[in-house]
Amino acid sequence: MSGLLTAPFLKEMVRTVSDMYARGWDERNGGNVSLLLTEDEVASYLDGVLREIPTGFEAPALEGRYLLLTGTGKYFRNVPHQPEECLGLIRLTEQGRTAQLLWGFSDGGSFTSELPAHVLSHAARLSVDPNHRVVLHCHPTNLLAMTYVHTLDEREFTRTLWRMGTECIAVFPEGLGVLPWMLCGTNEIGVATAEKMRRHRLVVWAQHGLYGAGNALDQTFGLIETAEKAAEVYLKIAHLPIVNTITDQQLRIMADAWGYRPPTGWLE
Repeated sequence: MSGLLTAPFLKEMVRTVSDMYARGWDERNGGNVSLLLTEDEVASYLDGVLREIPTGFEAPALEGRYLLLTGTGKYFRNVPHQPEECLGLIRLTEQGRTAQLLWGFSDGGSFTSELPAHVLSHAARLSVDPNHRVVLHCHPTNLLAMTYVHTLDEREFTRTLWRMGTECIAVFPEGLGVLPWMLCGTNEIGVATAEKMRRHRLVVWAQHGLYGAGNALDQTFGLIETAEKAAEVYLKIAHLPIVNTITDQQLRIMADAWGYRPPTGWLE
């Protein structure tokens, strides 16, 4: 399956991971990415099952689905140079309890330790959006910093970000979900993240990072990029007297003009 290295979806994955590393969102092996693929997209590259890896959880909604994803312990900076070692293509079987490795992880490695959060988030997003395909987890500096100095109330966290730029309410009108600190790499945080993903495409892990979901890698990258820029603006001005701001009335005007519906009660 060396031909998979030329596949458009793999090239796009490598580019996305490289851009995330360049932005400082994924230091060391601090992050993970997964992309849902159809059988038609991968069929011409398949040679058979290399090995089977237990997942440690169930996800019947993704039975038989294909995922291209980053590996556990793999440094993002190495993905462009060692894609067949750092990335893997799996198919979920046995109600999601088993991952059949079809390509990648050539050094004997395995999928990201955050697979529960990814798979369960994919299932949650598919339940509300059949075009969903992507989950990105990263550690954007400013959003991470914001969880130390801002209330973790979802409504207030979102309203602060909406006010940091005119386009924000258009890019994430449903707002952000926010989780308090939880141990990462567990089924528990995966379940909690997936529950938030039913209502939000962005979920903040306090003192850790962010999960973003979308229909394409570019779209999801841009979603995170916009929220991260808003957090950067907030941190630059939070200690200063606020002379001007985007009001709730102006937020409502924008939402109405663009046809978006923020959560009920999130605007005064």
